Amino acid sequence: MAIAEYQALTPQTLPQRLGGVAVLRDRLGDAAGWQVREVGDGNLNLVFIVQSPLGGVVVKQALPYVRLVGESWPLPLRRSFFEYNALIRHQARDPGSVPEVYHFDEAQALVVMEYLGQHVILRQSLMAGRRHEGLGQMLGRFCARTLFRGSDLSMKAAARKQDLALFAANIELCDITESLVFTDPYFDAALNRYTPQLAPVVARLRADVDLKIAAQHLKMAFANNAETLLHGDLHTGSVMVSDSEARVIDPEFATYGPIGFDVGMLISNFLMAYLAQPGHGEAPGARAGYQDWILAEVETLWQTFEAEFTHLWRTERSGMLYPATLFEDQGHGYGAEQARLERLAAIWRDALGFCGIEMHRRILGLAHIAEFDRIGDDATRARAEAQALMLGRTLALARGQITGIGQVTALTRATGNEDFL
Repeated sequence: MAIAEYQALTPQTLPQRLGGVAVLRDRLGDAAGWQVREVGDGNLNLVFIVQSPLGGVVVKQALPYVRLVGESWPLPLRRSFFEYNALIRHQARDPGSVPEVYHFDEAQALVVMEYLGQHVILRQSLMAGRRHEGLGQMLGRFCARTLFRGSDLSMKAAARKQDLALFAANIELCDITESLVFTDPYFDAALNRYTPQLAPVVARLRADVDLKIAAQHLKMAFANNAETLLHGDLHTGSVMVSDSEARVIDPEFATYGPIGFDVGMLISNFLMAYLAQPGHGEAPGARAGYQDWILAEVETLWQTFEAEFTHLWRTERSGMLYPATLFEDQGHGYGAEQARLERLAAIWRDALGFCGIEMHRRILGLAHIAEFDRIGDDATRARAEAQALMLGRTLALARGQITGIGQVTALTRATGNEDFL
C-alpha cells in the first residue's frame, strides 16, 4: 500500500469518506445524520465514535507514526491488518469477548467495530473504585480460551503454522515490546521517564545483574517461544467493562509467543492498580476494602484460567501436542494429567516473570499507567511506584519458587506496607 493512498480521518471528513460503506449505512442511516467525535487517548491511533438516531459504531484508524511521540517515530499502517485478524480469531475462540467487527479497510488502515456505549475502560474504573461482577472469571476464561485454542494444543499443525507466518510479519510492534518492555527500563534509554524521587531505587535495579539477566531470559522466551497467538498488549487499558460484562480491545500487538505472556501482563496491571489505590482514595485507608476486591479478582482470574485450561486440555486437545494416541488411547490418562500439570507450572512461571517486568516498564519506560501518573502528590506516587518496582523484581527473580496465586497476593499486600524510599 502506497502511503499516498492513505488519508487520516477527521471528524469532519469521516461521514463523507465512509458514508458509502453499506454496513455503516445499514446501521447508522444516511451520513448526513451522523455525529462524530474523536475519543482516542491511546499511544498509537485515531479512534472515533460515530452515532446516529439508529445506533453507533467505533472507527479505529492507524496513524503512520507513534501518536505518543509524533512523526519522528514512524510506524507501519499494516498494524491495523494484524488487529483485524486478531479480533476475528478472538471472536471465534471466545465468542462475545471482543467487539464485533463490521468492516475492515486495509488501504485506509481502519477497522469499524461495535460501539460499547455502556462500557468504560477498566483502568478508569479501577481508579474510580468501581466493582464489576464476574470480572476475574470473564478475563480468566478469555485468556484460557484464546491462548489454548490458538496453539498446537488445539489447532491443526498446518493451520497454526500458516497463522504463525501471518503474524510473524508484525515486526515493528514486536520490536516495540522487545525494546520498551524488556530492555529500555534497565538502562538510561532516551525515551525513559520516571518520578525523580525514584532515582535511588532505579539505580539499584539497573545495577542488579541478576534482574537484568532475568529480563533478557524473558525477552528470549517472548521472541522465540511461539506457543500461541497472543493479544500482545493485554492490560486494564485494553479491557472495557460494564456492570456485568468485559470485552477485550486493541490487539494490534498480536503475535505468537509464550502462553504466559498475556496472563502475566494482565495480572501485573491489577497488582499495580492495587498499589496505586492510596493515591486515589478520599482519605487514608478509604480504599482498603476495594484493594481486597482487586486481589480477590486476581486470584479468581488465575484460578479460572487454570480451570478453563484444564477443561480445554481434557476436551479439545486435538492438535499435534500431547495427542491422545500417546496417552488416553493407551490407558495412560494419568500421563496426560501429569503433562497438563507440568505445562501449567511452566505457564505460571512465565506469567510471574512477565508480570514483574511489566511493572518495571510501566514506571521507568515510555508508556506509563494512569493509576500512578494521576496521583497528584509526588511522595505518595513515588512510594507506590517504588513498591511496584520492588514487587516486580521479586516476581521476576523468584518466579521458580512462588507456586501459587495466594502467595502473589500475600506478597502484594506485604509490599504495600513497605517504604522503599
